[in-house]
Amino acid sequence: MSPDLIACAALILAYLMGSVSAAILVCRAMRLPDPRTDGSRNPGTTNVLRIGGKPAAALTLTGDMLKGVIPVLLAREYGFDDVLLSAIGLAAFLGHLYPVFFRFEGGKGVATALGVLLTLHWGLGVSVVLLWVLAFALTRISSVGALTAFIAAPFLAWWLMPHAMLGVVGMSVLLLARHKRNILDLLSGKERSFRKQ
Repeated sequence: MSPDLIACAALILAYLMGSVSAAILVCRAMRLPDPRTDGSRNPGTTNVLRIGGKPAAALTLTGDMLKGVIPVLLAREYGFDDVLLSAIGLAAFLGHLYPVFFRFEGGKGVATALGVLLTLHWGLGVSVVLLWVLAFALTRISSVGALTAFIAAPFLAWWLMPHAMLGVVGMSVLLLARHKRNILDLLSGKERSFRKQ
């Protein structure tokens, strides 16, 4: 098989792996409401935390991160370069956003993107995670953490792993676009937080 065909197969497999929605599967297994129709209607960790609690959210977070980790890790073991590794990470991320197995109704991609970044370059991934944690700790608003981290991600990629920058920029732009409603809610003061009442 030619290198180009192998690369195409890797991209398709990464997309298919990304299309496995941890949130939906966890909620089904734990007999929780469908995260696409309950709470914020987003099949992601934050919504699962709200409707199902910490154990369900932890399983969702782990599953969604692994969707970003495994394809990139396997591609690195095969010997793909940084450009293709970032493209494979982007393909897994796209699978999470638009999962073929779940009527293309996906989440916002934060956990999967973090899994990709941590596997592409540990320093890049850890820096983005720390930014998310810091922003969330200061505001107690999950979307603020995500927006802060992924506005910074392309600049960190340019510094730490420039050949992977295109894929990181793609993930960041798509992730910010998926947070359009959150941005509008933040501007209007309606965004929900995790502050104790």
